[in-house]
Amino acid sequence: MCTYATVTEQVDGSAKGPGGQWFHVTDATVYYDHPVHAMAEHTLNVDLADPSRGPGARVAVELTRESATRLVQAIEEALASAPEGM
Repeated sequence: MCTYATVTEQVDGSAKGPGGQWFHVTDATVYYDHPVHAMAEHTLNVDLADPSRGPGARVAVELTRESATRLVQAIEEALASAPEGM
């Protein structure tokens, strides 16, 4: 079953894409659906992109629900460990 629930957010960062080149990312798209490549029935899919640079300026990640949950916890822990304003 597909949820078709897609969350988009503007971001400001960098990603290393095809060919090992870094590029600026401006858009994040997150959705839970069938993966393209991962060997799982459903995954949390995260795309980081700069649409102004065309479809090649994109990094995609497909994570199992368990892996995505652990990643969210790790992100929250890392952010909490940094001093305010840093």
